[in-house]
Amino acid sequence: MLPYAFNDSPDNTVMMLLKKLALATLFAVVLALLVLNIWGYLTLGKLAPAQNPQRDTGANRIVMIFGATGSVGDGLLQAAMEDPDVERVYVVSRRTSPRIDAAVATGKAELRLQQDFTDYSGLADILPQVNTVLWGLGTSSLNVDDTTYSRIHVDFPVAFVSAWLAARTEAPMSFHYVTGMGTDANGDSHWAREKGRAELEVAAMAAGTGLRTFGYRSAFIRPASGRANPAHYLLQALLTPGKLVISSEDLGGAMFEISVRTGELPNGSLIDNADSIAYANAYAARQR
Repeated sequence: MLPYAFNDSPDNTVMMLLKKLALATLFAVVLALLVLNIWGYLTLGKLAPAQNPQRDTGANRIVMIFGATGSVGDGLLQAAMEDPDVERVYVVSRRTSPRIDAAVATGKAELRLQQDFTDYSGLADILPQVNTVLWGLGTSSLNVDDTTYSRIHVDFPVAFVSAWLAARTEAPMSFHYVTGMGTDANGDSHWAREKGRAELEVAAMAAGTGLRTFGYRSAFIRPASGRANPAHYLLQALLTPGKLVISSEDLGGAMFEISVRTGELPNGSLIDNADSIAYANAYAARQR
């Protein structure tokens, strides 16, 4: 008798190929995460908060926030509302959000509607008061063309810093700009070069004034609690070993901590994700 020959049906062959593809994809993702975390752990974290710093607790008395309707700015607003040293928060935005409405309802925050982010004459009455600006305004380079991207990420903040310095140069003043990991004025991508150019331009404008500017080259910024979903928390867990993730609230805490340490970091300092975590931890310890 001839031996029994078993031939896979087309359906079985397809299923086997799909399983192999799924396993290969899973292996590639796990390997990529492993490599990314090792890289982050070994290379991030150039700055260490001083152990017994001099702090100016009035450095964050009046705060202004841009981009508060976005996932990053939403958490920055939450951090500002919870900081006991912040007396007043001005939210500059084209529209409102549930977080903004709740903040305004407390009486601590005020919404200033702004349509043209190259003309800040409408803020002339409050700019002389402002100590700290948290700039989370921005968009993905995938959403707009290069010209529009440059307008949003360079022209908008540069115009604001120019208007602010025309109204106030008295320290303490700090400008915190979320630029993102990969930002590089000499980089290959348009978005990286333009955000790097913005960092350099605002720092040059601030030189010799009472203003210090900081570029936050953060990795994954997890949305604030109440806005984050299970996928965000999963990604947070996967990227934590390499110090590649920070919550938007903690990023705000890091900014406030850097502001009050008025003699610690110079104008133009670049803050990577591990640096932000270190200053966020120092901020949290101070609040306890």
